[in-house]
Amino acid sequence: MGIHVPSNVPMESTPFKGMEFEADEIAYGFYNEYGRKAGFSIRKEYVNKCKKTGVEGVRGKDKRDQNVKNPRAETRCGCEARLVIVLNRDSKKYVVSEFIAEHNHYLHLPSTVHMMPSQRKVAATHAIEIDLAHELGLRLKQSYELLSKQDHKNYLRSKRQRDMEHRAAASLGRYFSRQLKENPSYYFATQLDCEELITNIFWADARMIIDYSHFGDVITFDTTYSTNRDARPLGVFLGFNHHRETVVFGGALLYDETIESFVWLFETFLEAMSEKKPITIFTDQDAAMSAVIKVVTPETYHALCSWHMWQNAEKHLGHLLKTEPQFNADFLACIYEYDSEDEFLTAWNEMLDKYDVRENKWLIDLFKLKEKWAQAYVKRIFTAGMKTTQLSESFNADLKDCLRTDLNIVEFFTHFETIVNQKRDKELEAEYNSRQKFPRLKLKSSPMLNQVATVYMPKLFDLFQTEVEEVMALSILERNVSQTHSYVVGVFNQNGKYEVIWNPLDETLSCSCRKFESFGILCRHGLKVLDVLDIKLIPNRYIMKRWRRDAKDGTCDMCNV
Repeated sequence: MGIHVPSNVPMESTPFKGMEFEADEIAYGFYNEYGRKAGFSIRKEYVNKCKKTGVEGVRGKDKRDQNVKNPRAETRCGCEARLVIVLNRDSKKYVVSEFIAEHNHYLHLPSTVHMMPSQRKVAATHAIEIDLAHELGLRLKQSYELLSKQDHKNYLRSKRQRDMEHRAAASLGRYFSRQLKENPSYYFATQLDCEELITNIFWADARMIIDYSHFGDVITFDTTYSTNRDARPLGVFLGFNHHRETVVFGGALLYDETIESFVWLFETFLEAMSEKKPITIFTDQDAAMSAVIKVVTPETYHALCSWHMWQNAEKHLGHLLKTEPQFNADFLACIYEYDSEDEFLTAWNEMLDKYDVRENKWLIDLFKLKEKWAQAYVKRIFTAGMKTTQLSESFNADLKDCLRTDLNIVEFFTHFETIVNQKRDKELEAEYNSRQKFPRLKLKSSPMLNQVATVYMPKLFDLFQTEVEEVMALSILERNVSQTHSYVVGVFNQNGKYEVIWNPLDETLSCSCRKFESFGILCRHGLKVLDVLDIKLIPNRYIMKRWRRDAKDGTCDMCNV
């Protein structure tokens, strides 16, 4: 994990050997404040050594079953950083006898230090607010939101009253002006009709634009109705961050869902994002949207949401779902299970014949779009593991929970901000946990797992560790070693074979399952070949930056894999 030394702490706030304090509590407070600025939590111990080993700061051996499904993450890592004080009996003061500044773990970001155990102190004023909230019957989540937003939104009620006195367009203009004043990088655009009335609106704050530069390789876009009393469709651009948490790239209120509105929206979205086009976009089966994506951003792969497909299947094939229990499994297998085009085509034709649905118009039209939804084709494109627009569905559900149909447009934007901030709070929590807790290696001696444990975010590490575990079940069924090494990999006496090619000249690896090309981590088949070749570390080119701990460091041009 390397050595990490705090570098952003002023000298006057940094302890040193020989420093004196009037009391041990003062020393604790000084060191705790130093930890807050540096990004680490502290705890007070008179003696902190394992009685058996004499080693400090290491969790004892886990006595639970080794097969436990979700083992508790490590929070102790043997860090030697410390401040030791001793009482000088002559001066009656506490003197620093030892100070070690180097840490063997990641330091927390300024935005997450409030989550550290030693910083979780509730101020007296906040305690009063919590008691008051409890007396008023507010739920815990509501009282937390009350605290977190109290400082900068305590005038919200009067502000809403002022907004509601103006017409929606004027209020909207005032809202956007305030946003621009607070952050000049805020982006918004409105489309006017022939009578100079607002029809479509798009907005993205600075954080959304930055997040898109890092994670906008795969996005999802969906619309929903009844977001306010005008019942305008709300469209939200979403994606996955490096924690595989939802990240928001922008929002839109549309007048309608016509080609004209979508052309304006997608052109405006790309303008806001400096013309960086996503590799893949997931949408529902809206024909107007599909036509616009093909024209506005033809380089982008347009994938159809499998969840929406299933919803449509219930409408068009409901009789089969009721009378043929196996149809459900056969239809979903055609979407998800077949890696090769031949296997997919065979299974699809068998399904049509088995249920006598060759003349079904919906299935005929769906088959024409097979490159947008069948695994055999979708695996050719980078999707970051996304298969549906359910990120959008989830976001819309969260938004509807705090909306009423009598809200004016500015109140709607206020609620939208609240939901976006909740998503960002989840990212901060995930970031904090990734630095506070360490993944539990199931094969502690594995050089490869040790390599990526400090590189991948926890969720990605868990997924990769599963691939490593599955290597043991695989066999090399065929091999052809020439200028390039070709292997056929599979599970002995089971269906499913994958071709893995290793080129020793440029150290490139490819597998017919295309997990790396589509998801961004190496597959078990490729790892099996690396193991056979006695290659114990992953080549750097196969550790994708968008899944790394430092994914948001520096600039990111959304590499196309």
